[in-house]
Amino acid sequence: MGNALFITSVEQGLIFAVLAMGVYISYKVLDIADLSVEGSFPLGAFTFAILATKMINPAISMMVAFIAGMLAGLLTAILFIKLKITPLLSGILTLNILYSLNLAIGLGNSNIPLFQVPIIFTESKTVNISILLAFVVLIKIILDLFFKTEIGYLVIATGDNETLVRALGQNSDKYKILGLMLSNGLVSLSGSLMAQSQKFADSNMGTGIIVYALASIIIGDTIMKSNQKLKGTLRAIFGAMIYKFIWGLALDRGLPSNYLKAVTSLIVIIFIAYNNMEIGRKMFKKNRK
Repeated sequence: MGNALFITSVEQGLIFAVLAMGVYISYKVLDIADLSVEGSFPLGAFTFAILATKMINPAISMMVAFIAGMLAGLLTAILFIKLKITPLLSGILTLNILYSLNLAIGLGNSNIPLFQVPIIFTESKTVNISILLAFVVLIKIILDLFFKTEIGYLVIATGDNETLVRALGQNSDKYKILGLMLSNGLVSLSGSLMAQSQKFADSNMGTGIIVYALASIIIGDTIMKSNQKLKGTLRAIFGAMIYKFIWGLALDRGLPSNYLKAVTSLIVIIFIAYNNMEIGRKMFKKNRK
């Protein structure tokens, strides 16, 4: 792999690590298939872009992007919990709403360039990777500490056994809402980072992003399943990095970029099939005993 492609893979892998940690909350912790993240990702990019063009401090713009993502998660949660719409359809409805909202935020522009506006990145790729690594580590630490709190434990318990949470006198719905808000907030933050990395925000940049995130989570779980002590956030980070290296290798071997989405889907299929085969083998051995 060429040096430039390697650096690009590392940079985007770290951005995708933030995305994967966000989807990890909805997919692994809450066990909810939330497609609204495909709208939250460009929402973060557009929110950041429109503020950046107003010369707002990038740290503030990213914080606003995170909050915007949380509100998107809240919308999905309201549709799902309050209006009793299925989680899958709730995510799709939110996604469609966000597509129009993103265009409205961009004042009708489907693409907003980010040249000569304040961003956190520099011309040095090494510095950019250091900044992203610091972001990823900080988010991982905060999430791990959060899941050790009483509220964090209840969010996890809601995904594992909602009946138990209700038996404890707790309202499980509020923990679903919190989880979906955090999930979409991180996804939106990842979108704002990607916009800065690519120097533009595009209305279609969220297309297929849920598959990329799931690929990262599944790869991390598969490769590191032998060590159960590793936290889910760390698995998501490593999975995102490995996925982007596979992506980089595919490009380095001359694969046209048009086929990358198909490659991503194949990666997910292969790892899921491998996991299912492993489970089948273990059950077979257990039954033989």
